[in-house]
Amino acid sequence: MATAYGPDTRNHHRTGAGSGDHPQAPRTRHLFPAVLRAPLEARTYRELAYLLLSLPISVVLFSFAITMTSLGLGMLITFLGIPILAAGLVMCRGFGAMERGRARGLLKLDVADPEPLRGRTGGLMSWVGAVLKSGASWRHLLYAVLHLPWALFAFVIALTFWSYGWAAFTYPLWHWVFPAYVGIDGIQLYGDRTHQVYLDSPFELAVTGGVGLALVLVTPWIIRGLASVDRLMVAGLLGPSRLATRVSELESDRGVVVDTAAADLRRIERDLHDGAQARLVALAMDLGLAKEKLTDDPEAAARMVDEAHGEVKVALQELRDLARGIHPAVLTDRGLDAALSAIASRCTVPVNVSVDLTSRPAQAIEGIAYFTVSELLQNVSKHSHATRASIDVWRTADRLMIQVTDNGRGGADIASGSGLAGLTERLDAVDGVLVVGSPAGGPTTVTAELPWRG
Repeated sequence: MATAYGPDTRNHHRTGAGSGDHPQAPRTRHLFPAVLRAPLEARTYRELAYLLLSLPISVVLFSFAITMTSLGLGMLITFLGIPILAAGLVMCRGFGAMERGRARGLLKLDVADPEPLRGRTGGLMSWVGAVLKSGASWRHLLYAVLHLPWALFAFVIALTFWSYGWAAFTYPLWHWVFPAYVGIDGIQLYGDRTHQVYLDSPFELAVTGGVGLALVLVTPWIIRGLASVDRLMVAGLLGPSRLATRVSELESDRGVVVDTAAADLRRIERDLHDGAQARLVALAMDLGLAKEKLTDDPEAAARMVDEAHGEVKVALQELRDLARGIHPAVLTDRGLDAALSAIASRCTVPVNVSVDLTSRPAQAIEGIAYFTVSELLQNVSKHSHATRASIDVWRTADRLMIQVTDNGRGGADIASGSGLAGLTERLDAVDGVLVVGSPAGGPTTVTAELPWRG
């Protein structure tokens, strides 16, 4: 069911978290295509440096890991084997921290540190037990063992393609070195006892340079493919586990929920204290004065009672608005369609509301959806300078999708610390997503995605 206020501005091509089309920043235009830029880009040389450094580092890391693991396992028959094995795992974690830093600097890959070691009692054996029980410690050991063969392969491939490509591409510039200093006509392509073939004619120089150019152009993409495998290994083996990451997210979300609830309680208390409560106190004082004047000056008492009647109406309206801010009755009774239509009618610009839901989500999700739209419409009224807006609500699989669009001046940004940042935190607390597309000059499209949890 759709309730329209103003012209129909519904956007049928929805973008955002639900559809997988996130708003993108304007792309920088380049004079040359990527295939020609890649051989000279800093990213290529950072990743090449990473691949070349990986071999010597992996040799040291592999040797240390195998030595300490073998020594620890071999001495498990004695008491010394356990602390030696734990010490080896801790050193592997130290190497892992170095590898995360190297990936952060050269691959621009930011991997969080794994969960810290926590012993139950704080003693030495408690710490040793925590090291041996930690899955992150064993993943670091696995990385140390598996990375050496991959580092050797990547080193050989990257260095071979890069060196042969540039050598062949620039060969027409330095082929004179062979007859001048080596005593041969050029690079020997074939030779036996009776025949020798050298790359020395202009045609052969041109072909060699062309083959070199092809290698130069393809080498950056080979390097990036090799580096992507390193990214997967670092992120998968040296970072926190999915369970630990999820626990950290839930702890953060719990803190956001607690802070938000505390802020809401403070707001309600402030509104009651400064608004309705203050009016009721003034009303009680006015009625007391009217009571005293009732016998001496009935007309003045009647005027004071009339003023008090007006104050009662204002106080009731403030209490009604406050109750609506806590949880509107129309949302509980009639759902999102009616509730969103109600707040759209109070917006300063015409708003088209379209709600396509066959059932209702969980009450908590419904409430968050309502307040999200309410906050976005307030932004439209206060900051957008728009002349029309639209609200679309629909369900996709197990997600509730909300899209608010206006034709205002744009420029909305979550990072600016506005109310959009608070909305993002609220949605994050329930595994929701807020995506803002607001280029300068408009239009602004804000897409919110919430779990259904019906």
